[in-house]
Amino acid sequence: MISFVDPLVTNFTVVDFRNKATALIEDIFARDKIPIVVGGTNYYIESLLWKVLVNTGSEVKTSVQGHQGQITTDKKLELETLDSHELHARLKNVDPEMAAKLHPHDKRKVARSLQVFEESGISHTEHLRRQQEEEGGGPLGGALRFPHPCILWLHSDQEVLNTRLCARVDEMIEMGLLKELQDFHKRYNEKVIAQSGQDYQHGIFQSIGFKEFHEYLVTKDNKSSEQVEMLLQKGIEALKQRTQKYAKKQNKWVQNRFLKRPGANVPSVYGLDVTDTSAWDKCVLSPAIQIVSSMLQGLPPIMKPIQISSDNSENKRSSRLCDLCNRIIIGDREWAAHIKSKSHHAKTRRKLEEDRGNAEKRKMGPSSDAESLMQALEGTSHSDTSCVCDMQEKRVCTHHINSTADIQNNSLKQTLSDIQ
Repeated sequence: MISFVDPLVTNFTVVDFRNKATALIEDIFARDKIPIVVGGTNYYIESLLWKVLVNTGSEVKTSVQGHQGQITTDKKLELETLDSHELHARLKNVDPEMAAKLHPHDKRKVARSLQVFEESGISHTEHLRRQQEEEGGGPLGGALRFPHPCILWLHSDQEVLNTRLCARVDEMIEMGLLKELQDFHKRYNEKVIAQSGQDYQHGIFQSIGFKEFHEYLVTKDNKSSEQVEMLLQKGIEALKQRTQKYAKKQNKWVQNRFLKRPGANVPSVYGLDVTDTSAWDKCVLSPAIQIVSSMLQGLPPIMKPIQISSDNSENKRSSRLCDLCNRIIIGDREWAAHIKSKSHHAKTRRKLEEDRGNAEKRKMGPSSDAESLMQALEGTSHSDTSCVCDMQEKRVCTHHINSTADIQNNSLKQTLSDIQ
């Protein structure tokens, strides 16, 4: 996007990408050619495959002076400057159903839902419901945008992929990545840092490969050569780790949003294994050509698409509050992962230990009261007759106290059993 969007533009969204890309795709179709989308960010590819994005009908924008003249900022960016809890409270007032599905700290999505309502007058939930009810729509949104799409998924063994990704970063360094970063930092980022600070959350600045070198770029002129080298290696290692993490995320996206997508409007996904690059022609190129050629002729390819049944029972937007951890968890899968997490188990153990300690204190409390009562009675002078009655009363009181302690103890055991 650097080639046609000014780096200081922070509000070029997936909607803008979709509008520009679909225009190009339709032009390619008009010339009786087959468009091929290669990438990349699967969220953006998804916006081309399905009618899933919300058109608000109006864009509330203001203009500010940028690197290349006037730059527009939209309502969403203005909303993101507000406090997270204030944003979530505002969304809850106008779209409680969507607010229940979004974490209060997910400022971007909360701001987007508010933007949809404020620009269209219709709640985000209602927009999505209308999409789903369209012909060809499904649980995750509207119908397929273009007929007969085909997805070729190039996948690899994770360890092999990680090795390749690290080697690619090293190659990028050798080819001049550092000079490119330094030039970009001087031309664009220094001004942003000086004016308003840099959180690397918007526009090109959020991309992998830039923010990882922030400390190196802003302090290298004031550090010793040893410190500069240390910061450089730290940035390189961070870049490798982030790249590997992103690759895993993209694979999960294919599995969860494409392969397991509920509904009938799901394109065929063909898996091509690129683990062994020496077998590229056999395992990748030849099957890909055969698949595309068959589909163009209206014939079923020899290779079968990947079949993974979707789990329609899983709610990805369920909202639960973990009182123990004081956290809001969104999604059934995320909740299952949370209750199995080490942090949750640690808090559970501490809670059980506290409850057992309190149980022991409650158990010892009545005994102390009974001993005090017996001492008080034994210290009182009585006649023989009254002494018998007092001793009986004393036994009754002690029995009553011990019975109460047993009831409390049994109740506590049940509570601990429920917690466990």
